Amino acid sequence: MTIRLYDSKAHALTDFSPIVPGRVGIYVCGPTVQSSPHIGHLRSALVYDQLRRWFDHNGYVVTFVRNVTDIDDKILMNAAGTTEEWWALAYRVELEFTAAYSAIGVLPPTYEPRATASISEMQAIIARLIENGHAYATDDGTGDVYFDTASWPSYGELTRQKLDDMAPAGDSDSRGKRDVRDFALWKGHKEGEPQSAAWSSPWGAGRPGWHIECSAMSTKYLGPQFDIHGGGLDLRFPHHENELAQSHAAGDPFANLWIHNGLVAVTGQKMSKSLGNSIFAAELIDSARPVVLRYYLGAAHYRSTLEYHEGALEEAEAAVSRIEGFLERAERRLEGTRFQGTAVLVVPEEFREAMDDDLSVPQAIAVIHETVRRGNAALDDEDFAEAATLLGQVLAMTEVLGINPLAPEWASRTDSGAERALGALVERLVSDRETARKSRDFTTADRIRDELGQAGISIEDTPTGAHWSLDG
Repeated sequence: MTIRLYDSKAHALTDFSPIVPGRVGIYVCGPTVQSSPHIGHLRSALVYDQLRRWFDHNGYVVTFVRNVTDIDDKILMNAAGTTEEWWALAYRVELEFTAAYSAIGVLPPTYEPRATASISEMQAIIARLIENGHAYATDDGTGDVYFDTASWPSYGELTRQKLDDMAPAGDSDSRGKRDVRDFALWKGHKEGEPQSAAWSSPWGAGRPGWHIECSAMSTKYLGPQFDIHGGGLDLRFPHHENELAQSHAAGDPFANLWIHNGLVAVTGQKMSKSLGNSIFAAELIDSARPVVLRYYLGAAHYRSTLEYHEGALEEAEAAVSRIEGFLERAERRLEGTRFQGTAVLVVPEEFREAMDDDLSVPQAIAVIHETVRRGNAALDDEDFAEAATLLGQVLAMTEVLGINPLAPEWASRTDSGAERALGALVERLVSDRETARKSRDFTTADRIRDELGQAGISIEDTPTGAHWSLDG
């Protein structure tokens, strides 16, 4: 089955057809490193990590580029009045993003360019736009250069807006503009701005506008035409609209397909700084196991709004624990049988159909849980052949989504002192219970089992001994 994805420009599901057979180039708008990452940044990064992993699972060679916007008005503003240089602030925050992405298992990009490393490429595009009659340098001596929106009849095609209905561009003041909707390609250096934030150019010292940065970085590393451009829904306008217009006006075919992920709502309200309901990545990562966070952040359909509410992480923990419990139980029960080690990692057709259908992860996760249910039933019936088959399917599906709770990367991040202490205490009680059973002191054995059960810990007696697990 062909992978189908929702193209935001076409407003329709589209069969994915790569430019180069067997290869896919993806550009995703990464963070503007002005302040610490929040839950919305994690959700967006995870969406494209899932997409990348699915292409990889299907045998594509993926070139995945995610940029870092390390020069921007907000970065300069946040550094102003402090002892920290703007470039030091940007790098410090960039490291926070990298650590947060890594914590939830987001794979590193093939390349992660910084805007400040592509200034010459940005200037080359601006020069082409001026030559083509779609941009102009102001004649007021400021050094500003703007995209001439009136000169490009297709402006607004991504979001299906007419120029007359658009609000003034908010990325710069209106000095020297021919039209208030024209957006900045190059911003002339202003008095009071750090000299380190200015580069020489044919139009005077200055720095790039936000939108030209992504046009330059995407085509620098993926070529003038590439397969997929992704980003958050909040970037469709004006950022992606402006990227599309300036790239096409400069003569580049640019992205074949546009993908946008939904945003995050906190208890029914859109998350925003003005509402004071932002949930920062650091506090989120401290509140649950990393694999649980990955499960939660990736469980909703990528185009839908992700709802964060009290109890959301507890629900995700219970779901992950059900998967974890089956994997551990299956490995124990198959040990010593002729089916030990026979699990073949193959995703079932229902899972594949869900993922091929616009990355329908909620349906794919439903297939995982149904397979877990059937696997537990097979173990109950001691149908070890069926259990081994279903174990392989669960392992394959959870590996594709990066949520296999038994994978080594998660174990190394969750082996906390508290968990080690809990494990030692429970193992001691399980040992005491086993001793009582061997002595036929069933009253004590039952009491220990009941006490552990009240604490949410289940005991399963198997031919290889008693094993415990946290209830899901």
